[in-house]
Amino acid sequence: MLGASVNGGMPFTGKNRASFFVFSLLSVWSSLFSCSRAANSISRGQLVRAGETLISSSGIFELGFFSPANSSLRYVGIWYHKISVKTVVWVANRESPVSDESGVLTVSSDGNLVVLDGPDRTVWSSGINFSSVPTSSTAVLMDEGNLVLLASEDADSASADGDVSNSYWQSFEHPTDTYLPGMRVRVNSAAGENRAFRSWRSSNDPSPGNFSLGVDPRVPPQIVIWGQSGRLWRSGHWNGLIFTGVPNMTSSFQYGFRLSSAEADGSMYFTYTPLNSSHLLMFHILWNGTEEQLGWDETSNEWIVLQEQPAKECDLYNKCGQFAICNEMDSPKCSCMEGFRPTSPDQWNKGNWSAGCARKTNLQCQDNIGISAGDGGRMDGFLELDGVKLPDFADYVSATSGDECQVKCLENCSCKAYTFVRGTWCMLWSADLIDVQHFAVGGLTLQIRLAYSDLGTKSKISNLFIIITVLVGAFVLGVAVWLLWRFKDNLKGFWIFNRKDKELPLCDYIVKNEEPYADMSGPDKQAGGPDIPVFNFSSIEAATNVFSEENILGLGGFGPVYKGKLPGGQEIAVKRLSRKSSQGVEEFTNEVKVIAKLQHRNLVRLLGFCVQGEDKMLVYEYMPNGSLDYFIFDPAKRAQLDWKKRFEIIEGIARGLLYLHRDSRLRIVHRDLKAGNILLDEDMNPKISDFGIAKIFNGDKNELSTERMVGTRGYMSPEYAMEGLFSFKSDVYSFGVLLLEIISGETNIGFRTPEHFTLIGHAWHHWNEGKVMELIDPCIRDTCSADELLRCIQVGLLCVQESAIDRLDMPNVVRLLESETAGLPLPKPPRSISTRGSIHSYSSGETAGLPSPKPPSLTSNTGSMDTYSSFESQEIESWNGVTVSSGDGR
Repeated sequence: MLGASVNGGMPFTGKNRASFFVFSLLSVWSSLFSCSRAANSISRGQLVRAGETLISSSGIFELGFFSPANSSLRYVGIWYHKISVKTVVWVANRESPVSDESGVLTVSSDGNLVVLDGPDRTVWSSGINFSSVPTSSTAVLMDEGNLVLLASEDADSASADGDVSNSYWQSFEHPTDTYLPGMRVRVNSAAGENRAFRSWRSSNDPSPGNFSLGVDPRVPPQIVIWGQSGRLWRSGHWNGLIFTGVPNMTSSFQYGFRLSSAEADGSMYFTYTPLNSSHLLMFHILWNGTEEQLGWDETSNEWIVLQEQPAKECDLYNKCGQFAICNEMDSPKCSCMEGFRPTSPDQWNKGNWSAGCARKTNLQCQDNIGISAGDGGRMDGFLELDGVKLPDFADYVSATSGDECQVKCLENCSCKAYTFVRGTWCMLWSADLIDVQHFAVGGLTLQIRLAYSDLGTKSKISNLFIIITVLVGAFVLGVAVWLLWRFKDNLKGFWIFNRKDKELPLCDYIVKNEEPYADMSGPDKQAGGPDIPVFNFSSIEAATNVFSEENILGLGGFGPVYKGKLPGGQEIAVKRLSRKSSQGVEEFTNEVKVIAKLQHRNLVRLLGFCVQGEDKMLVYEYMPNGSLDYFIFDPAKRAQLDWKKRFEIIEGIARGLLYLHRDSRLRIVHRDLKAGNILLDEDMNPKISDFGIAKIFNGDKNELSTERMVGTRGYMSPEYAMEGLFSFKSDVYSFGVLLLEIISGETNIGFRTPEHFTLIGHAWHHWNEGKVMELIDPCIRDTCSADELLRCIQVGLLCVQESAIDRLDMPNVVRLLESETAGLPLPKPPRSISTRGSIHSYSSGETAGLPSPKPPSLTSNTGSMDTYSSFESQEIESWNGVTVSSGDGR
């Protein structure tokens, strides 16, 4: 049997040996291709069978055969590769599944991408009618989830740079039920409705279902959900930024939608780009007709519903019928518009509102078409309806003002309402007003045409009232301007007349800018600053649950700080400028301009900002562990910080200050370094925050002066508190105070013991007496390193020297903290030390007659020390009789 073949038992002779060799070679090649497939593409002759997949180059999406739950049928689909929940976003053969595992996906000889069943019957094809069969074509799975078919010579470049403009076919142009970032949805009024997405028949059946999602292209366009009986929901009209019928869109969508300019055939395209490209987001139409936006939450390892439509009863299309308004806050939810009454009162009272409402009084213009007017020929007027989702089926006309838009409506007797928005946006309604909803927040203003008698007294006198109000306001404003000009010399003491920087270009730019995520320009671009997102007020409002008290993280001089959550699960901290704040526009502008140019692991990161009217907000990365003072000054929580962690925090703060003083593109003095402005991330790493009063040092300047002293009592250096002089050494002084607070667990603000008035004097006394164990926090006595502790205390005392000349600078602070061998100079005593009633005063630099400091040691005395909370002590501290009031507080 040694010479026999396993193929029918025939001997290996001549032709049989050659055939067996070729067959073996092909088998080995096919096996190697199958086993090593981590490829993102297939070409003609290559197969994807059951159990084999293509994976996009960055590993985001995967393509292969799958079976829905409780089904043996097999479909070719695309799903997310790296997440644990298998989420199918596209299906090829949704109408023609393969009944067993014999199916394959391949590129056929005519260049099309096809799905074949067991008998090699085509059950699905990309359906390209090539005028000339391409020499070769390749299907590539892109990182956006787009499966593209293109010439083989273009496959590598498309995979590398994402350019698919030369493709023969794309799955993005033939979607199923899911809209992914990067897709383009066509808007073309000549082509009519674009029902781009079709639901599954059920949660386990990918075949086409009963609901569609797409675009109504009538200007302005809308997103619409259709069912078998017609419209089920609509988004409201696109105003260039948002869909006006989705009041929470600014939060859920983060302004990701854009409508492109018109192409040669009149087509435009909606696209969506998430705020953070790393977030996994998708929109899809469910089998029950609900549209959802989902974001992947890596923490909970599940999809989070960011928004769904229709979400409430009033979101259902035309819930209350024509000329009626649906309001979720009212009971009953449906009511007729002013000037209208129920068409069928009996049914209306029973809760059947489908018949809607009818006009009480015919319009005056209807006399011209043979209908008797009810107001003796008096002119029709308009009644404002505020905060509503505008009716469906509008006619767009060009107008340059609200008056012109109103005239166009009056000239057309069939016009029942109009609205004018954004300067050139005029919409008229000739059909019945349907699907109108009142919003608690947001919405637009609709002008409803009514007969004169239905306008009501308030509406009849409104024009006169407006005229009188405008005239009186203009008179008062004129008098006020004249008075300010007349007495301007007497007002020079006020800040508004004494500012050197009369303009606030940054804030002016923010207010005027209409782009929701505009790049910073003007002064910031000139300074080389990075682009900063500008958040819309509504997006911040929704992220913080309308600034609910439950989301307040704390209160400071700036105002309240709220916790929020962006789509995709990213948590944020929002600082909102209070109208009663001791800080204002100048501090807000300064913080944005300064921190925008800073990038360091020990500085808090600014994500964006928002200005709307008097509301001004800064949006930061969220620090889950709050501020440092929350731990070190709380007797119950300070034990969570052992010595190792405290030393890491000290080093991190020092490196952050070194970056500000020397290594950043700008040389910056923080001026308000304190425990409350040190935030801790999830790993307790420190990040310096609050740059509202920071100053930029230009050129070779190392010291500036100010008459407006701001900061926090207990952390201000003597020269700043007494003379208004500040420099990098001012920050060093604050760092020294903070270092001693971290070590001792005591706050310098209002510190009192029977022997000492300040924490600084208390620390120097114990260091000088060699009793530092009585200084350090009892919680870290068992975990501290003696060498590190002594070095830190001595560095802290060197940082809080009375004279700025005697203080260390931050490069030396970092060097001394990180070096175990570097020699340390001896600190001089504080200017005044109170010890049991005797006060010894020394001027800066005078050391004659001072007792020599004893070598420090870690001897322990049994005396106990009281802890003074920074929240309880409100005394005023002074240097040589100069009183310094507290700054913004904690």
